[in-house]
Amino acid sequence: MKKSTIFLAGLTIFLLFTGFLLKKKLIPLPQESLPKIAPQSDIPKSYSNIYVDDTGNIYFQHPETGAKSYAADISEFRYSEFQINPTGTDAGMEFDFMAPGFEGLIYYGLINEKDVNFPQPVFFKKPAVISGGKANIPMAALRGKYDFTDWETSGEILLGYRIVFYDGTMIYDSRVRLTDLFPFKTAVTVIDGPYLNQVGPNSAIISFTTNFETRSSVEINNTTFKNRSKTTRHEIKIDGLKASTKYNYTVNADTYQRKLWFKTAPEKGSQEPFIFAFASDSRAGKGGGERNLYGANVYIIKKMAALTLANGADFMQYTGDLINGYATDRDYMLLQYQNHKRGIEPFAHRIPFIIGIGNHEALNLNFITGNQMLASIDKFPWDTESTESVFAEIVVNPLSSLKSEDGSKYDPDPKSVDFPSYDETVFYYTYGNMAMVVLNSDYWYAPAEDAIKFTSGNPHGYIMDNQLAWLKETILNLEEDKKINHIFVTIHTPAFPNGGHAKDDMWYNGNNEVRPYVAGQAVEKGIIQRRDEFLDILINQSKKTVALLCGDEHNYSRTRITKAMQMYPEDYPHQKLEISRTFWQLTNGAAGAPYYAQEQLPWTNNVEAFSTQYALIFFHIEGNKIKVEVLNPDTLEKIEDFDLK
Repeated sequence: MKKSTIFLAGLTIFLLFTGFLLKKKLIPLPQESLPKIAPQSDIPKSYSNIYVDDTGNIYFQHPETGAKSYAADISEFRYSEFQINPTGTDAGMEFDFMAPGFEGLIYYGLINEKDVNFPQPVFFKKPAVISGGKANIPMAALRGKYDFTDWETSGEILLGYRIVFYDGTMIYDSRVRLTDLFPFKTAVTVIDGPYLNQVGPNSAIISFTTNFETRSSVEINNTTFKNRSKTTRHEIKIDGLKASTKYNYTVNADTYQRKLWFKTAPEKGSQEPFIFAFASDSRAGKGGGERNLYGANVYIIKKMAALTLANGADFMQYTGDLINGYATDRDYMLLQYQNHKRGIEPFAHRIPFIIGIGNHEALNLNFITGNQMLASIDKFPWDTESTESVFAEIVVNPLSSLKSEDGSKYDPDPKSVDFPSYDETVFYYTYGNMAMVVLNSDYWYAPAEDAIKFTSGNPHGYIMDNQLAWLKETILNLEEDKKINHIFVTIHTPAFPNGGHAKDDMWYNGNNEVRPYVAGQAVEKGIIQRRDEFLDILINQSKKTVALLCGDEHNYSRTRITKAMQMYPEDYPHQKLEISRTFWQLTNGAAGAPYYAQEQLPWTNNVEAFSTQYALIFFHIEGNKIKVEVLNPDTLEKIEDFDLK
């Protein structure tokens, strides 16, 4: 055994027994050891029993017991700690994480972008050690027979790297472009993207992130579209394109250049065939390796994205639970989001991945006493710290006319902003003769449902008033649109859970008492009543709405909703919905999260398919016909296929 191998093995053993030396500990801490949180704005009037003490820290006071619980930060690692620009030295590259106690390994390797369609780092056989918060990558090791990108001649390197904590936890993948040799210089690098967004018949948006502020442009069809201001976040709209046409495009950022391609959407109303894919729930799974790249199952995400493109899909709709989430710090959320995006990125250069929101995207204020969380609410200020604002930061989705729940009948003060924005979490888009309506069933989400009556907030799965009104108006408008033949509605939570979420979603074990509270007051309609109003719009008030596409449950299921289906608890006292036509709920939360088995529920006899395999749904739309194929992206096994219409 070589000395270097013995050293690395010894280092690993040493680190496993010296966790007390480290900056971070991946174990729960008692509440008194957790940092408290000071609000950055006034407490929204929509909340109740939330206060700020004389020291400026925010707390929840139980109205019955008088007990106080402070909001505490329970985050571990953060994006800003690991997305850094290394420093060139005579020997290689030095990474300084500004954390003297941080220990681990950094895997590194060259990335070939010139001759490979989906470039990935080819990791070198030996990682570099992170000791005292620093790591030195010996670039000379990548010379000679290891130089497959010809960097010694070109004087330019694209270096990929992966940061691994001392206990084996994979934390973050990134890349850096280097110029000049010995010492090297960190150059402008596209560290995230490019992504293809909002692809229409005549336009699209190209988005990406750079490590330094710089100007950028996209060249397409002999036209250059520029982002004239210096920035790190780039969104460039390109227009003047022809429908159903494949285009080559070039992304420019400083001296960086990348050539790619994409295809525009067909004209609205076109009857030409197309394919789209659907899945959700790729938060971290079990089994080790890339099944948990700090918050995301990147192993399955990559396979899912690759199969989407390989099977000729024109886009993917992905509705929620990208990551583990449930965080108290936006920087912690950004780290996990980045890991998810790294999985789809090589394929999202060429087809769009349209992302909806789920419950695991939650960014909260958690009120903790001892080791118990007593209450949890959507974090504020709304425009910078809320679940909705951070989600909107990482996607490039369309905007709709729906703004927030301000102005609803429950708004405590029409003169103030009391609710977060719906921007980029509720919208619709069209593709050929199809429309996809994307909803948010975790808006203003308060995860500790038992405490909602004290803190106020919205339970998992409940569609609040303004969103429901927007949905009704949108569906009716699409019904009248002669260019639209098919409407799909996608929302994270199933109307009828089948495996794993009978305790919540739009059912709560048949408990209609579950509902939002606003400024301490319960809203009028319970969760099952609101479910029925939702289904009434999709089924009875619409003939074009084909199916409800859901996630949340980590399995695949197909449920036929009919007039005869059992859908209420015994002795349900409220008016029951009469179903006017057969309708389908397709649930696919099988994109990597830990599985759930099937449960017995009133509508179980209407469940026509159920699988705990990883699953990816393909919709083949040709005129008025819709064929569905469900594949396992890991094994390529066909789970089922059927005619939807």
